[in-house]
Amino acid sequence: MGLSFLGIVTIVVGLYLLSSIKILAEYERGVIFRLGHLLPEAKGPGLIGVFAPLDRMVRVSLRQEALEVPPQDIITRDNVTLKVNAVIFLRVIEPRKAVVEVSNYVYQTSQFAQTTLRSVLGEQELDELLSHREKINLRLQSILDTHTAPWGVKVTNVEVKQVDMPESMLRAMAKQAEAERERRAKVINADGEFQAAAKLSEAAEVLTRHPIAVQLRYLQTMREIASERSTTTFFPLPLDLFGPLLQAFNKGGDGAKG
Repeated sequence: MGLSFLGIVTIVVGLYLLSSIKILAEYERGVIFRLGHLLPEAKGPGLIGVFAPLDRMVRVSLRQEALEVPPQDIITRDNVTLKVNAVIFLRVIEPRKAVVEVSNYVYQTSQFAQTTLRSVLGEQELDELLSHREKINLRLQSILDTHTAPWGVKVTNVEVKQVDMPESMLRAMAKQAEAERERRAKVINADGEFQAAAKLSEAAEVLTRHPIAVQLRYLQTMREIASERSTTTFFPLPLDLFGPLLQAFNKGGDGAKG
């Protein structure tokens, strides 16, 4: 009878010891409460002993987690209504604080992220929000990391994921972009006209210094016209040829009057 009782006790003790052995993966840590008191160090990875009911263990993952912030209604500084969502990347740095300092660090971080997203983006104008998104992401990450640091949680990155604008604002932005493209086209065209006028002025100065160059241009122009198989032939005559005739005509007219 004694041997049977001793065997039962041995089996019970063996099962208790087996149930007290826990295996923690490389990315896990075990926060142990012994008689309600937090042990100085988190356990793991590998084999650890948790002796219930004296001990209670809380598993904490050290892997990076992605937390999606639901779409938030934002009113920018220039009174544009938007819907903006974001994604937050965080990981636990100190498992003991993540268990003791806050009841649910993921939920707490999500709530802080929603309020921070509304407040930070509400201070920006629409153009700043669209063109300086990297700067806004860094500011959001800095604010959230300051809030979560006492919990032993590190916010590694924040990304504004999507910005939804009203249809009227999209049409206005399209008109603005079209007007900007037209303005650039007019500026480029005017700049081209200015450069062409400057080159023509330089060419006129060269022709003034070298009159024979005008004759060469005449010949080149006639050659171009002839090469196009045109039925019309142009004979350009310099005005200098008519100068003596006009002078003689004027003298003849004056003599007749005298």
